[in-house]
Amino acid sequence: MSESVYIAGAFEHPTREAPNKSTMQLHADVAAGALEDAGVPKEAVDGYFTAGVPEMEHSLTPLMAADYLGLDVAYADSTDYGGSSYISHVGHAASAIRDGKCDVALITLAGRPRSRGQATGSGVRKLRTVQDSYERIYGTTNVTMYGMAARRHMEEYGTTSEQLAEIRAAASHHAQYNEHAMYRDPVSVEDVVESPVVADPLHLLDCCVISDGGGALLVISEDARSELDRECVEVLGHGEAPKHHDAGRIDITTTGAVESGERAFTEAGLGPEHVDYASIYDSFTITVLEAIEDLGFCKKGYGGTFVADGALRADGELPFNTDGGGLCSNHPGNRGGMTKVIEAVRQLRGETSPEVQVDADIALAHGTGGSIATRHGAATVILGTEGIS
Repeated sequence: MSESVYIAGAFEHPTREAPNKSTMQLHADVAAGALEDAGVPKEAVDGYFTAGVPEMEHSLTPLMAADYLGLDVAYADSTDYGGSSYISHVGHAASAIRDGKCDVALITLAGRPRSRGQATGSGVRKLRTVQDSYERIYGTTNVTMYGMAARRHMEEYGTTSEQLAEIRAAASHHAQYNEHAMYRDPVSVEDVVESPVVADPLHLLDCCVISDGGGALLVISEDARSELDRECVEVLGHGEAPKHHDAGRIDITTTGAVESGERAFTEAGLGPEHVDYASIYDSFTITVLEAIEDLGFCKKGYGGTFVADGALRADGELPFNTDGGGLCSNHPGNRGGMTKVIEAVRQLRGETSPEVQVDADIALAHGTGGSIATRHGAATVILGTEGIS
């Protein structure tokens, strides 16, 4: 942990629907974008990370993607933690660099669920695992499982639909300043609770977008950083945690963020009180609410009270998802962790829209992958402006 590791490049694909591009072309676009952003030639890349490419399922994903991109690397990783995968990759890249496995790690995400007509949240999936045989046969889908978590949280803590709606309202307020956001029109709490119910108690506007596109990051060593004339962001801490049924002792109001957040803060030597900006994976509004509690920004059960009255807006107590997040802007390849890191980097480098730019030295990016009602992976990364450590 003595060596500093940095994010030197970050790029988000501007498209939200790409019917005329393949997933591999999108990977190439974002890779080129991140390398250009950092000012690093492709030949310098000696580590590569990717996961969750539907067209490559069970097809040696990192090998096929590296082949397409023409990468000659000494280290590769395809950890798949669902929506938290790419936050895991940042931590894994930092570890690989500190272990001397690589110096310049490229992380790419791309996907086309929108063009492929993928019903990500509501569609019935094939039975692929032993768990599916006991769950999917009863009609469970992503949105119904998150609906169960929201209902349980309401029963346990008195959380209301209006409080969940505050999260979408804040995201939409930010999205109006993002020219690439899928949904730029601000919505009110009333708009959210009056939208159709899709999985009680979740409404249509409690759910994230389905979009094509992608993103990429370039994580580098101290030596590689010394050769760049570019403002970088330091990786201060990282933590992960799987959460599952635990033989039936599952609490669907609590997520793996309890462990992943604590591990990331401990590694960084910081706490929730030090965070100036938070990027939190927002597959659904309940995902954000539980993460805020579990990361320590408020006590368990007080998330609804915490998010009320604009606390999540750029000028609020905990500015979050200032690009509009997955609720309004982008959810490429159904792996929302990537865009969370990208927006955190933008905030720390002062590159977001002026209307939502936060005076931030410490940022958190957090992802949730899988389902908080069954099993999921949580990953948290703490980032800081260069020299903050």
